[in-house]
Amino acid sequence: MEIRYSGNQSLNPVNRMLSPLPAITAFDPDATDGPTVARHLDFADYAAEVPTHVHRKGQMILALHGAVTCTAADQLWIVPPNCGIWIPGGTVHSARATPNARLSYLFVEPGAARLPDHCCALSVTPMIGAMIDRLTMEGASYRPDSHAARLARVLLDELAAMPHQRFNLPVSANPKISAIADALTSKPSDRATQAEWAKRVAMSERSLSRLLVRETGLTFGHWRQQMHLVIALRELAGGASVQAVAAELGYGSVNAFITMFQKALGTTPARFFSSRREKQA
Repeated sequence: MEIRYSGNQSLNPVNRMLSPLPAITAFDPDATDGPTVARHLDFADYAAEVPTHVHRKGQMILALHGAVTCTAADQLWIVPPNCGIWIPGGTVHSARATPNARLSYLFVEPGAARLPDHCCALSVTPMIGAMIDRLTMEGASYRPDSHAARLARVLLDELAAMPHQRFNLPVSANPKISAIADALTSKPSDRATQAEWAKRVAMSERSLSRLLVRETGLTFGHWRQQMHLVIALRELAGGASVQAVAAELGYGSVNAFITMFQKALGTTPARFFSSRREKQA
């Protein structure tokens, strides 16, 4: 089921006390046809799960603190600090934030910027973060000749020039791959071999190997490693220790996990998050 943003939704104060407010009720990005509108969301005030929905405007999700995982276009995306996930308008998506997540949402009207027509992860510089933060202070319908409009034009030009990052996992709509992805997401420490997974989904090992490469572009080993990386980034950004994440992912030692992380991202977990905190300062 698709859920569309609605500016007319309201909640009884008693109901708000009983359950967290869904984030999609916070505001309606499609209520204005302006080029862009920005908002902050603190997930201490909202439910962690943002259900499947769609809107006309494209959406950039940035993590100021904590992390969020998004499912869009048959991909699982992680948004660690100082990165953003771009979701083009009309793309059905959902998200789950860590309890400590503070996010910035930037909604962009179709055709207002030279941003990709597909989902992708983008680096976000401190300058871009500061401009988005400034834009959150503006209303949704600022004048075309206003300071906010000029700021928005520069911001969109800068975003279009940002390099892409690999913080995603292709999951595919294929039921066999979806079943494996769901199982490994629920229990990432499962170290079953490709042959064992093939038996579980009633396929030959060779057929599963071909299917994975065709649907995701990755071999089973690389695909599972990328899943571990996505989960590790989410958990570390959420405050989990390196030791706890290594154990959750089924690594025999902390050093083995750090080696995997360093090969994938070129740095250790501690340095990765330390450098991002320094950029935020």
